[in-house]
Amino acid sequence: MTATDRTQRENSPGGARQVLDESDIARSLTRIAHEIVERAKGAEDVVLLGIPTRGILLARRLHIRLAQITGRDIPFGTLDITMYRDDLRLKPARALEHTEIPPGGLDGKLVVLVDDVLFSGRTVRAALDALGDLGRPRAVQLAVLVDRGHRELPIRADYVGKNLPTSLREAVKVKLAELDGHDAVLLGQNADSNGSAQ
Repeated sequence: MTATDRTQRENSPGGARQVLDESDIARSLTRIAHEIVERAKGAEDVVLLGIPTRGILLARRLHIRLAQITGRDIPFGTLDITMYRDDLRLKPARALEHTEIPPGGLDGKLVVLVDDVLFSGRTVRAALDALGDLGRPRAVQLAVLVDRGHRELPIRADYVGKNLPTSLREAVKVKLAELDGHDAVLLGQNADSNGSAQ
């Protein structure tokens, strides 16, 4: 463990421990990009859609890697799921995010949804509902940086950076440099803090 790793661990809320560092995240995204190209047979009809907030940042990184691998500019967009969530009545009002569909649309495309953590599956269900109002993709796949288990719906990821067995008392927090100043995935006690607590 480097001095930086020790500092990040000591400064993490609830004594969270780092389970992925910057190089782990970079390798995971590179592997996922190669898997997308392989499974999509070149990724000619792939559209990436990031789910706010950190899913958008991860989708941007995948977009860059796919361009490097294929030599093409893979369409990239964002998908706001706020109004499709099934917990709207249970939580305080939240600001709407931006949905941006690439110019070619979604009809007949292979849409790859990108999110940071897969947990209950309810976020993905909301994303599927939102997609239904925007077009009719040929197929929809899911790429996540972390799958922590505890599914409440029959949803699985097609591409996973890391399967991370957790208890319900634990929280997974994804830190990305664009928002948090560094890349890391932290596992700690379930408590509200900065980062993605899933």
